[in-house]
Amino acid sequence: MSEALLASQAAGTDTPVPAASGARPFWRRLRTQRAALVAAAVVALLVLVALAAPLLTALEGQDPTTYHPSLVDSARGGVPIGSFGGISGDHWLGVEPQTGRDLFARLVYGARVSLGVALAATVVQLLLGVVLGIVAGLGNRWVDLVVTRIADIFVSMPLMVIALALLAIVPTSFPRPVLVALVVGLVSGWGTLAKMVRAQTLTLKQLDYVSAARLSGWGTARIARRELLPGLAAPVITYSALLVPQNISVEAALSFLGVGVKPPTPSWGQMLTAANVWYQAAPQYLLLPAAALFVTVLALTVLGDGVRTALDPRAASRLRVGTGRKREAKADRGGAS
Repeated sequence: MSEALLASQAAGTDTPVPAASGARPFWRRLRTQRAALVAAAVVALLVLVALAAPLLTALEGQDPTTYHPSLVDSARGGVPIGSFGGISGDHWLGVEPQTGRDLFARLVYGARVSLGVALAATVVQLLLGVVLGIVAGLGNRWVDLVVTRIADIFVSMPLMVIALALLAIVPTSFPRPVLVALVVGLVSGWGTLAKMVRAQTLTLKQLDYVSAARLSGWGTARIARRELLPGLAAPVITYSALLVPQNISVEAALSFLGVGVKPPTPSWGQMLTAANVWYQAAPQYLLLPAAALFVTVLALTVLGDGVRTALDPRAASRLRVGTGRKREAKADRGGAS
């Protein structure tokens, strides 16, 4: 998903996206969207699995790094012994080819890495985008010009090429998940957000209540914190919800290319890299991380679309099913009465 598409989904139209009218109307509109609720439940379950990874693996009695050479057939190149990739009471999803490491343990710990890197990168993108966008919108002409040109440069930079170069030259002693999160957060995403926040800020600062705050002697920082940030909440929250699945895909792609998270730390993209030669002998080794990635990205994308629609009632959902537009309109009429 390109940054331009993310921005268009976040904003919905060329006109500024209004802030949500309150928490209750937002939750009321969100509850009418069945697809978004299902997606939220899936995301909550994935986060719970990632947080409870040590407990789940302890319950299974395995860990993600221990080798089990007795569970693979060395005469056949390391194919797991037994049916369905070595599934048993001790190994719920089987074991890895060649190494015999427990696949369930690596899958749930991989959720920790993939979700953690994506969320950390999103936080970096939000901090840079919001701060620089407000600085450009409230600053003088030269500040606005410099910040806008820098944002344009980062928007036009090829993410994968720059990330590959940066990750290749950094020493291996640096914690790899932290490095991937920083590279993804600093290189991509924030430029489009900064331009969007700048445009919203230029519109909001012309409103009467902002002018009144300025005439009252408030400083720029206080105006930005008390008057502008509430008006920027809707587009920023929407954009961040759409950034998370993109960052998960980028982390998986970097790990798949061999420059992301390094072994023995498990990652879904790294598991796909090692599994691409085992899809016939041990298909579950490829299908399980691929399915986890697909479900996670799909759920986060659907949830982001639901959040966007709930925050901006004028914007029609891009989903074909489960959007509940009639129920949403009925809920809005009920709330108004």
